[in-house]
Amino acid sequence: MQQRKLGKNGPMVSALGLGCMGMSEFYTGNMDEKESLATLDRALELGVTMLDTADMYGPYTNEELLGRALQGRRNQVFLATKFGIVRDPTNPHARGTNGHPDYIRKSVEGSLKRLQTDVIDLYYQHRADPAVPIEDTIGALADLVREGKIRYIGLSEVGTATLERAHEVHPISALQTEYSLWSRDVEESILPACERLGIAFVPYSPLGRGFLTGTIRSPEDLADNDFRKHNPRFQGDNFEKNLQLADKVAELASEKGVKPSQLALAWVLAQGENIVPIPGTKRRIYLEENIAALDVILNEAELAAIEAAFPLHSASGQRYAAEMMRILGNS
Repeated sequence: MQQRKLGKNGPMVSALGLGCMGMSEFYTGNMDEKESLATLDRALELGVTMLDTADMYGPYTNEELLGRALQGRRNQVFLATKFGIVRDPTNPHARGTNGHPDYIRKSVEGSLKRLQTDVIDLYYQHRADPAVPIEDTIGALADLVREGKIRYIGLSEVGTATLERAHEVHPISALQTEYSLWSRDVEESILPACERLGIAFVPYSPLGRGFLTGTIRSPEDLADNDFRKHNPRFQGDNFEKNLQLADKVAELASEKGVKPSQLALAWVLAQGENIVPIPGTKRRIYLEENIAALDVILNEAELAAIEAAFPLHSASGQRYAAEMMRILGNS
């Protein structure tokens, strides 16, 4: 397994991590815990060391799944989880945020218990809380580092100003934000800031929530309880326009002799050595396909052709529904 360094002062981790969210919620359809556990087993066999979850996945059940799966082999993985998104039990699509120090302490204790571990390797603030200065939130996280409850601090979906303010309080090891051929906004300021500050960039949804795999041809391919049904990019005219872009990527992949997913992942990996994507899957077959992308080498002409096929800001539709767009940090 190829390795990459997680930030300037972080550890070496597998060049591809594994996003575990879909094993418990959101990309649902028929859930298969047995296959999810088998996928986690296979990931460890193949040398994947970075596993990503969050307390709000389930909620809570994804952390519990990983806690069971990692019994007796916790030291084989670099375990990342998140706090800070607050769900409304009466509205499955509503989201709030909480970055108060007392909430953070309750959250970390809950995650440690569910993950059945005494330390979290990387603890992310899932979304910034506009009601709490980022300095207060990071200060509370720094206390948890000193206490040995977490090893490294991460942020998710914040802008460069917030990232810089946070980094002044305590080193930020990783920034996690959506990044793929159909979500390239981070190239404008976020990626340069991470490189300048020595912060690892961890792209989630590097396959465009599965859209870039070529397996989704119609909104009807998604189960009724799949959250992508509510995603503007998977609806109406947006879907058809995005499908045309994805088909161009599939054509380039065919010319290269690889799968569309592998070409899309190879492109993300080629954007910088400080980038550690975490494609999510709950099936072994897709896990193995994704890891094979590490062997796909793209030359300059191929990279240019891919970017010409799917240029910056070319995807149609917002990347989240309104409830989630509202809590994205842009500053």
